[in-house]
Amino acid sequence: MDLALSAAEERLAQEARTWLSANVEAPPDTDDLAELVAWGRRWQARLAEAGWVGINWPAEYGGRGASPVEVAIFNAEYARSGAAQPVNRVGINLAGPTLLAHGTREQCARWLPTITTAEEIWCQLFSEPGAGSDLTGLVTRAERVEGGWAVTGQKVWTSYAQFARWGLCLARSEPGSEGPRGLSLLVVEMDAPGVEIRPLVQITGEAEFNEVFLDGVFVPEDQLVGPPGQGWTVASTTLAHERGTNFPFKEEVVHEGYLARLFAEAAANGSFDDPAIADALADAYVSLVVLRAHNWRTLSKLARGEEPGPESSWVKLTWSDMTQHLSDTALDVLGPDGSLLGPWQRQWLWSKAASIAGGTSEVQRNIIGERILGLPREPRPLST
Repeated sequence: MDLALSAAEERLAQEARTWLSANVEAPPDTDDLAELVAWGRRWQARLAEAGWVGINWPAEYGGRGASPVEVAIFNAEYARSGAAQPVNRVGINLAGPTLLAHGTREQCARWLPTITTAEEIWCQLFSEPGAGSDLTGLVTRAERVEGGWAVTGQKVWTSYAQFARWGLCLARSEPGSEGPRGLSLLVVEMDAPGVEIRPLVQITGEAEFNEVFLDGVFVPEDQLVGPPGQGWTVASTTLAHERGTNFPFKEEVVHEGYLARLFAEAAANGSFDDPAIADALADAYVSLVVLRAHNWRTLSKLARGEEPGPESSWVKLTWSDMTQHLSDTALDVLGPDGSLLGPWQRQWLWSKAASIAGGTSEVQRNIIGERILGLPREPRPLST
């Protein structure tokens, strides 16, 4: 495998590095989520104006037509710059790729440009409180009505729902269907009649997540993405991008920085003399190398024009374990004050969600076992 960058890729990396160096600014120092989102909209609009959002999308939708390799290069440069993540990352990373893969030209023309600028924020209405870790066990229903669908049900763990204009909603559209059959993917307007949003306070003290209640919410026919009843196929594209192509390249660079700071701290305070801490830091480095290898494999697949598949669960599982173990090691390196003060406190608290967000680690192991290793499927629990 030749990992050297081409001349064109080097130019893009340098262009991104130069622009970011001249334009990156720190978000406001506040715990007010609404203020942070308002700032995030302005920052993302500047990125979009410079052509740095959705860079692999066609130019007609605000992108640059960049290759998967160029996207990975930009993501690495962006992470290395320390810039805040785009506020509309659900739109950029999940809704956008799903629309490009399964949406109509009219849907792409309507929604993609406003995703890039953060004029319209998106959220993902997948998880349900009654389905647990089994997304295909969802019960939110979409009933046929004149001109479209009426959606009724409850969703949970919906990031930024309180600020979103649109939500990708997976619902059961064929009565009596079970599992992945009979689902449809619909775009719900988040301020439509019948939508109720209730923020959930996380362990970090923030309220980024939400419960969303849907009571007969009307969704026009032209807001169905893909064929009716084929929503699981469409949603699988969303999930593969969530687990395998968006966060890993960024997190690889972010964790390189984390690990370098921890090694320096351990050298300065003598933590390396503790064999357990020295072993944990070595394990953290090995985990980072494993994530990098997974990223290269994903990149090779994307470069061949292939969509990410079930192997994205490997990437998600590797990252979840890595970030949790690294956060635990950080507190050991920093000593008693590490869990009480500074940025590592929030990182440690947030890392507890890593094995839940984007599909639990248990689900990822099932996918790996069943769809990659060919092991027997886990029996579905009997209905009560």
